[in-house]
Amino acid sequence: MAELSVQPKKKGIPCLGWLFIGIVILVIALLLMRSCNHTSDSTINTADTNVAVGTTSPVTPANDTALAGRTPGADDWDDIEKNAPNISYEEITDKDISVRGNDNYGIYDLGNNILFDLNSNKLRTGAAQKLTQIAASISKRFKGGEVRIYGFADSTGSAAYNKQLAEERAAAVRNWLATKGGIDSSRISLHPIGEARPVATNSTPQGREQNRRVEIIAKKP
Repeated sequence: MAELSVQPKKKGIPCLGWLFIGIVILVIALLLMRSCNHTSDSTINTADTNVAVGTTSPVTPANDTALAGRTPGADDWDDIEKNAPNISYEEITDKDISVRGNDNYGIYDLGNNILFDLNSNKLRTGAAQKLTQIAASISKRFKGGEVRIYGFADSTGSAAYNKQLAEERAAAVRNWLATKGGIDSSRISLHPIGEARPVATNSTPQGREQNRRVEIIAKKP
């Protein structure tokens, strides 16, 4: 009788083994997907940041005291220059008032010590005569035009106090021009600067005195 050849059965991978392999493969796939998503998100965030930086126009500080407080592109005061040449107006005879500018605008400059007592926002009695000349000049040369009042201070005291005082003094000048100078208050705006833009050193009494000042700028309409 022929002998039957019986081969031993090969042992296969148990079901638990297949389950384990499947779980491992699933975990690896999930990790790969998460890694890809994280890389994609990072790229998007970086791109968004670059777009924001590239498209947001930086805030450019004003180049001079005349333009301080101006929003870029908001008006046509770009031609105002701090270092405009001194000019003479026949109606300005008071030596305490200096004027700079050209045919389109005038910058009337007065020291705070001329208009106000130390640490005070009340106009001195003698200030009226000087402001009267300025108001008459503005009405003569810049009738109907915009008027801006800038208040400056030295660095003595805190920056917040100096700016507040500069604003109160500029407001006092505006109120005088509107109530007694014949200038429509709707044409006058305030621009308190405080100690931010000195024209001289704050380390000497003379320099600090120069930095305490009011600029009244009038422009043709």
